[in-house]
Amino acid sequence: MSTPLDTKVISKLAEILDRTNLTKLEYEDEGCRISLSRGGAPLPPASAAPLPQMFAAPAAAPAAPAPVAEAAPAADVDYSKDPNAVKSPMVGVVYLSADPNTPDYVKPGDTVAEGDTVCLIEAMKTFNPVKAHKGGKVTKILVASGDPVEYGEPLIVIE
Repeated sequence: MSTPLDTKVISKLAEILDRTNLTKLEYEDEGCRISLSRGGAPLPPASAAPLPQMFAAPAAAPAAPAPVAEAAPAADVDYSKDPNAVKSPMVGVVYLSADPNTPDYVKPGDTVAEGDTVCLIEAMKTFNPVKAHKGGKVTKILVASGDPVEYGEPLIVIE
């Protein structure tokens, strides 16, 4: 017998997909796997029964490419393999401060110590601190508050 789907989980996943520029989101828990996507070609059917149409993520118009050049002035530089870059530990939404009324954790020119919180990643309504992997001077912030981020995406450069 199959496990009943938790519609609250599906709704929250659909909300994340709607709020971000992500095109695909997967979730797996206790043998139940949920995969949501928007735009592009449909995904091949999963081994479980297909989701009812009312739970599928709404189709969106093809999204314009993310304005990477605006968020990061040096867009021609690839920081993905830079050992000085603090990388996102998860998929979510990045926030540079604890709330809109407080200053950012760091700004270019600040000196940080290893383990200092440099930003937050929100995933499934949980805010997760991102810590500096080394001490040094913050030279670049590659994201803006509210930007969706992928696992391993460079966020901040510390030299």
